[in-house]
Amino acid sequence: MKRFFKLDQNQTNVKTEILAGITTFLTMAYIIVVNPVILSGADVPFQQVFMATILAAVIGTLIMSFAANYPIAIAPGMGLNAYFVTEVVQQDVSYSVMFGAVFVSGILFVILSMTSLRKTLIKAIPPSLKYGITSGIGLFIAFLGLRMSGIIEPSESTLVTLGDLTAPGQLLTVFGLIVTLILIARNVTGGLFIGMFLTGLVGFFTGQLEINGFVDAPPAPVFWDMDIGAVFSNGLYTVVFAFLLVTIFDTTGTMVGVAEQAGFIKPDGSLPRARAALMADASATTVGAMFGTSPSSAYVESSSGVAAGGRTGLTTLVVAALFLLSMFFSPIVGAVSGLPAITAPVLIIVGCFMMEGLAKVNWGSFDDAFPAFIIILSMPLTSSIATGISFGFITYPILKLVVGKGKEVHWILYMFAIIFILQLAFFPGH
Repeated sequence: MKRFFKLDQNQTNVKTEILAGITTFLTMAYIIVVNPVILSGADVPFQQVFMATILAAVIGTLIMSFAANYPIAIAPGMGLNAYFVTEVVQQDVSYSVMFGAVFVSGILFVILSMTSLRKTLIKAIPPSLKYGITSGIGLFIAFLGLRMSGIIEPSESTLVTLGDLTAPGQLLTVFGLIVTLILIARNVTGGLFIGMFLTGLVGFFTGQLEINGFVDAPPAPVFWDMDIGAVFSNGLYTVVFAFLLVTIFDTTGTMVGVAEQAGFIKPDGSLPRARAALMADASATTVGAMFGTSPSSAYVESSSGVAAGGRTGLTTLVVAALFLLSMFFSPIVGAVSGLPAITAPVLIIVGCFMMEGLAKVNWGSFDDAFPAFIIILSMPLTSSIATGISFGFITYPILKLVVGKGKEVHWILYMFAIIFILQLAFFPGH
């Protein structure tokens, strides 16, 4: 084991790697509960999403462990799961069709990971659009958390308004949010997970959470009958592109950030074994769609394991093993998922985390600032990540052209702008 994972070469040991793996798992374990809760909004059976979430995490993380030897864990990503649900409703299609779209995006990701097109695409898209997309998704899922908890509710006159904060569910949400915020502010390892546990504990003693069991045999995983043909017949090209683009940005950005923290980035800025690392994510997305979950991504929470000393794939092997173990706890996960007050604070806080990139947008340059702004504004208001991406990709090259900076814009952006204009003009529902 020491030789296979090159522990001595990476100046680490088995004990440190195991502790780092446990740390990483605790910081991202919330996804086991949160992902099924969100996808159940599209009527996807809870037990199947529960198993699909674990299987996607295990497969992606194991590939990362053995093929890339990095302490970076993979699991279904936040944001795209909420987008999955809204698109099922807005496109008026079944979740089988949307899983087909996820599968197609996963296959495209696999192909891109094997070619130089991925690097070209990443370099072609400017920081203002990348950070705008990530931040827009952050607002998108934070809004979802506020709405599902009842802290905000629909209003005919103002679209949304403040809910009844004296109601038991809303009070418990506020308690959970405050407790979790304190844990995160104090840098407590696994703060999100511990916050969910404490909120659930209060919910149990106040009669809001009913638990009928803790351990049971895992639900049988099911291969979904994905309707890939309907993806094309319904013209869901923008949806596929949104899944693909956000997954690439999210994964690449996370990998670079965690790799820099661990000291893996070479002096020339390159990341060794990057192709194997991206294949881990692409494979998890593809397999996850087959079992019934939204796209997967590298988790920034992996940085907590790196901070604990994790430097090799042994860390992620431990994470994968703990995910496998968690499949025996479906009864408690199912009980917790029925109480929005437990999961809503996670959505709100993760949304805040995703706003970090806004500091890197050049707000002093209007032609950079407005495309980021319109993405951030439109994603939560239209409940569509694809719409936000479209607006950003259209306005960016136009503004650059009118200020005389058209040559700075990569030709790919002009091509995307034309495609998105045609999409919005002739297929506005897609």
